Amino acid sequence: MNPKATPASLQAQVSGSSFYAGMRVLPKAEREAMYAVYAFCRAVDDIADDQQGDRASRAVALQQWRDDIEALYAGGDPGQAALVADAVRQFDLQKDDFVAVIDGMAMDVADDVRWPPFETLDLYCDRVASAVGRLSVNIFGMERATGVALSHHLGRALQFTNILRDIDEDAAIGRVYLASEHLSAAGIPLTSPPQVANDPRIDAACRPLAVIAHDHYAKANAILATRPHGHLIAPRLMAAVYAPILSRMEKAGWTAPRTRIRTNKPALILTALRLWLFR
Repeated sequence: MNPKATPASLQAQVSGSSFYAGMRVLPKAEREAMYAVYAFCRAVDDIADDQQGDRASRAVALQQWRDDIEALYAGGDPGQAALVADAVRQFDLQKDDFVAVIDGMAMDVADDVRWPPFETLDLYCDRVASAVGRLSVNIFGMERATGVALSHHLGRALQFTNILRDIDEDAAIGRVYLASEHLSAAGIPLTSPPQVANDPRIDAACRPLAVIAHDHYAKANAILATRPHGHLIAPRLMAAVYAPILSRMEKAGWTAPRTRIRTNKPALILTALRLWLFR
């Protein structure tokens, strides 16, 4: 990651993501800060998902990010973390939230995550998703306590949706993010990722997680319905787009073979426009 990345180069990274439609309507300073946070998340995620690198070298790369974040907040040479230095200064981003994201990626590097207890899965989702939300809500200008609550629920809702959508992709790299309690309750033996992903009983193991995700969407939407202060197009957009994807997956079921449900980019842009006009 180039620590001197320009706003234009950061925008190019984000432009292919489903977050882009929500980010591009932000004011310039907020938009560029979100691009920087996204680039940080993308950089550490790429380390965690690098199937060519060995675990030791990936752990070292994550540790370097951790050291650079520490140096940034201590006033030293931030190294790679110069990428987010302006955003940290302008929007009072919290060091613990950056560290939490790195900690989440470290869980994937230490060992392939396979059927964790739900408590561990929830912690993982807090680190890789809700912590990103906590960084974002400061940029959105939300009151901190309300923003943290929104991040808790929306981050988990989105991450659980992604887990349920990416079963085959995750199994192909040796990971199963479904909770051990849900798999065991469905009678699925914890053997290997491909066997678990293709077990005919997997639908019964996925539906409890879908129920939990819907509950988090409902709680996030209840917070958004109070019309809290801040630039909230992005979280409204993510909730409006991903909750229906979850419902479509429920209708189709999770029994193999599965067809991955994707976001519709024109619909995404129209949803963003609707939210912008009727905010």
